Amino acid sequence: MNAEEQKLFRTLRGWLKGKEPDEETYFAYSASLRIFGNIPDLDEITTRLGITPTNAHRRGARSPPYKHDMWSYSPDIAEDEPLEHHINALWAELKPNKEYLLDLKRTVTVDVFLGYRSNCDHAGVQVPHTCLEMFTELEIPFGVSIVIA
Repeated sequence: MNAEEQKLFRTLRGWLKGKEPDEETYFAYSASLRIFGNIPDLDEITTRLGITPTNAHRRGARSPPYKHDMWSYSPDIAEDEPLEHHINALWAELKPNKEYLLDLKRTVTVDVFLGYRSNCDHAGVQVPHTCLEMFTELEIPFGVSIVIA
């Protein structure tokens, strides 16, 4: 195969089809605090944290019904900012309420949902060790949801 016949592909999907999609490569990140379970008072969480939730719902609402109550918050960071910026912004807002969040864990689930989306199937995400404090302090696992579109 000569140089003109060789074609570089950005994705495995493009290589298999012999053609890349007509879109720019993108990377999108997110970090959200999620509190879910049987929550007696969603407004109490809002008041105690001093943060307005990005999303909140009650068990049984909508069809099919939600399985549990949920209160969640994502900082207002552009999705193309690196994941570490999302993590650091979230922790900066949550850190003063660490003890309250640890106390909540006795009765409901408290976690951090990290998201990574891209249309590039051969990339990855790197998170500096300095961003892991929130997970250690809140005693929650570090996990990333990875979606390749």
